[in-house]
Amino acid sequence: MAQNLYGPRVRMGNWNEDVYLEEERMKDFLEKRDKGKLLIQRNRRLKNNLLRPMQLSVSEDGFVHYGDQVMLVNPDHPPGEEAGVFLDGDMSLCMTPDEINAQLHDELEVPCGLSAVQTKVPIGRNTFTILRDSTGNNTRGQVLRYGQDFCLGIVGGLENKMLYLSSDHRTLLKSSKKSCLQEVTLIDETSHLNCWQAAFLDPQLRLEYEGLPVRANEKLIIYHRHTNRALVVHRHLFLRTYFGKEVEVAAHTHLDSHRAEKPKNHWMLVTGNPRSNSSTMLDIPKPPAEDTRAVEQAMGISM
Repeated sequence: MAQNLYGPRVRMGNWNEDVYLEEERMKDFLEKRDKGKLLIQRNRRLKNNLLRPMQLSVSEDGFVHYGDQVMLVNPDHPPGEEAGVFLDGDMSLCMTPDEINAQLHDELEVPCGLSAVQTKVPIGRNTFTILRDSTGNNTRGQVLRYGQDFCLGIVGGLENKMLYLSSDHRTLLKSSKKSCLQEVTLIDETSHLNCWQAAFLDPQLRLEYEGLPVRANEKLIIYHRHTNRALVVHRHLFLRTYFGKEVEVAAHTHLDSHRAEKPKNHWMLVTGNPRSNSSTMLDIPKPPAEDTRAVEQAMGISM
């Protein structure tokens, strides 16, 4: 009677090749781990840099200066004519690297995208430096004035590389993802496409304020000098980014019936809170004269 001569320890097929292949995989894994090239290591390193806490500059005289580290915040406002879902709250301008490229490369890929997110905490991806030009060293400390050219640089938690807020005319091959308007990106090259200008909020008083210092933490309009388009946040257009669900940022001037820029074009150059190193001036409560809720409570009006 025939007997089964094979047991569980008998090796059949290309078992030797499988053993060598497994050894090569383990060797390659250990080599990448020692060099820090594993996907999880790159992911953790990038997030640690972009989400690293930053400290904003404190304005002693109430104005914005060249060399200051600030946050660009679009203040909260009603949805207006936008239909569908609308993201409310204060939105800060943030750098948003491409999800796939960020996991495949050690350095940030340029051009790097931008988006707006609900956060009031200064971190690596939303802390910008105001520069006179791409060097930004010869005018550090001088007051920024309405109508003057300035650049917005960001290191994104990486001390060895500066990226600049840039924009250019819309083309068939280059536009914003959702609205198909003028695209805004971060690049590492120095050119005239990096220049921006601050304009006073009220268009009727804009010429009178030309050349006057820009106050910190107050609403203004930021225009791109080359294309004369204003920086805008589209709160109803959502993007799926490396950090989750955020909204689109572009360069386009939205005017109302009075030929004034709409709230989606309003920005504030937010500085640090002198009372705390980890907070901004947005964390300080408004005085009763500016807080409408306090006035309504004093008048006995219920919400």
